[in-house]
Amino acid sequence: MKFGASMFFTDYSISPAQLATEMEARGFDTLWAPEHSHIPLSRKTPFPLGPELPKRYYDVMDPFVTLAVAASVTKRLRIGTGVCLVAQRDPIQLAKSVASIDQVSGGRFVFGIGNGWNQDEMENHGTIFASRHKLARERIEAMKAIWTQDAAEYHGEFVNFDPIATWPKPVQKPHPPIFVGGAFPYSARRAIRYADGWLPQVTGADKAPLSEVIPRFRQMASEAGRDPAAMPIIIGAQPPDAALIESYAKLGVEMVYPSLPSEPADKILPMLDLWADLMRRF
Repeated sequence: MKFGASMFFTDYSISPAQLATEMEARGFDTLWAPEHSHIPLSRKTPFPLGPELPKRYYDVMDPFVTLAVAASVTKRLRIGTGVCLVAQRDPIQLAKSVASIDQVSGGRFVFGIGNGWNQDEMENHGTIFASRHKLARERIEAMKAIWTQDAAEYHGEFVNFDPIATWPKPVQKPHPPIFVGGAFPYSARRAIRYADGWLPQVTGADKAPLSEVIPRFRQMASEAGRDPAAMPIIIGAQPPDAALIESYAKLGVEMVYPSLPSEPADKILPMLDLWADLMRRF
């Protein structure tokens, strides 16, 4: 069992450099950073995890910036987007950002992706909410071509470009591992179709416990011709509950991690110590 931690980095939270350094010293595996480019003041879609949208969602910094800082002060800690909103980003530029951060980190980047829930936010980027899933898939497929081919091209319904040359290529081959985040079963299907692992989430719309959906995910992977053992499962936003972590370990979950509040170091470091105590049990 591996352990990580996630944070919405803001101008009032612990810095990514300090958090990364403290995590590496305690033996954590991965630092995750989520993203929102902005929050429209009038939302068509409710927040899926509760009645009110927390302030940190409005204030979060760009994950590629904060994770690059974290990589610069560490040697072993992996860094990951948890999650990057692919449907809101240009795929050619995003492919370069992913390859660049994988290069500067020495191959330590994990590409967690999600298709998003905030309709207004997407529409401000020119993304049509109803077709965001196909758009995201095409962008991932296009980025894979960019990462693995010297003369890459892609022709789809939403992404279309003739042969291009762009470097750097990622350190990790064929590319950094891609994890799809979201609720069962739809994100599970997307992970099986074009990713390397799954970041399952429980939402108000689908409250099925992860202990039930994880075996179903593996069955779906097998039926689709994927090796379930080769598709790791990572579970975020977890409490420091030893019994719960033990149950995930028995299910073969690769990593669990908490979503730390956007607080300064004096609030965060005791939380890391608590998780470090749990880590030693596993």
